[in-house]
Amino acid sequence: MSELDALYQEVILDHAKRPRNCHTMEGADRRAEGYNPLCGDRFTLYLKLENDRIADISFQGTGCAISTASASILTEMLKGKTLAEADKLFDNFHKLVTGKSADGTEALGKLAVFCGVSEFPVRVKCAILAWHTMRNALADDRGVASTE
Repeated sequence: MSELDALYQEVILDHAKRPRNCHTMEGADRRAEGYNPLCGDRFTLYLKLENDRIADISFQGTGCAISTASASILTEMLKGKTLAEADKLFDNFHKLVTGKSADGTEALGKLAVFCGVSEFPVRVKCAILAWHTMRNALADDRGVASTE
């Protein structure tokens, strides 16, 4: 394992053990449920919006290390972003974890730790669950976001 791979693994494990923004949110404008039947991951994502900006975001639930870390980093990355910026980040992250070329990978920041996920197709669903849940919340879609 290279030093970079070890660092990436360390960041993922840190977010899995000590997830950021992991709590219910009183007064959320939007919320959405997400479920990965393959892994059993279940999350609720909460959003507070101000105009077209994500003022606050949190999540609650249980999942494997990859899905929990992805949800944790998602909340860090999206706080303060516009809806258009969130959508672009979703697209670039999805390309990253599915092994496609992402536009502006430098803008992915900490999300780059998930670059190796594309080598494990079963884990892509774990990494992307919180992101699909976020999209449902932004669309005010009350259905459960699923990786199936």
